[in-house]
Amino acid sequence: MSMEFQDRVALVTGGASGIGKAVVLALAARGARVGVCDLNAAGAEAVAAEIGGGSLPVGMDVTDAASVRAGVASAVESLGAPDVLVNAAGWDRIMRFLETDEAFWDRVIAINFRGVLATCHAVLPHMVERGSGAVVNVASEAGRAGSSGEVVYSGAKGAVIAFSKAVAREVARYGVRVNVVTPGLTDTPFLQRNVDEGHGKLMDAIVKATPLQRLSTPEEVAEAILFLASDRAAFTTGETLSVSGGLVMM
Repeated sequence: MSMEFQDRVALVTGGASGIGKAVVLALAARGARVGVCDLNAAGAEAVAAEIGGGSLPVGMDVTDAASVRAGVASAVESLGAPDVLVNAAGWDRIMRFLETDEAFWDRVIAINFRGVLATCHAVLPHMVERGSGAVVNVASEAGRAGSSGEVVYSGAKGAVIAFSKAVAREVARYGVRVNVVTPGLTDTPFLQRNVDEGHGKLMDAIVKATPLQRLSTPEEVAEAILFLASDRAAFTTGETLSVSGGLVMM
């Protein structure tokens, strides 16, 4: 296995489970020192323990900019300035828009969009100062095509895509790249919760509408993220890479 991230520092939000955990493990396997950032501090500690040396559990609430700043400062002190930032933290519940309320809007936007703003605002100065770095934000195909039952989430993920393009333009002159990965349905605890809450038929219908006729795995999404974070994508910035089995083609 290539050690293309040898001696590099990476921070991954949502690193305790799902896509985030897969990214953490893949980065560590390729030589990175990884900050496992998650609100679930015990989960972050478990993932860091699974990796062993060279990793750091970072308790972080992405909805709280002060918590993000403190977490990033702790990671910088222990691991060094980050070369890679992956924003994989996310949250939603399937609900019709007219059944939602302002508290729900605030939570979805805070986790899925404002969290990206907070982490980028805390990490980008380190990359700009050094003159290099790669950010990969995990959005969703819902943010490109819209998803019934995930209206606010679709809007927040669409905002992540637009933000990433705009900030990519601002920091390109400093050698920093910003890209987006948009997964379709992925076999994660988040998806299983939707099934448990009675949305199994909807999940099945989406799989049937997917040309490759299956869910993606967290590891498949992680590989796309690592490509964009690596030197293999050195001339790629402001782009959105779909990992959805052909569900959305645009």
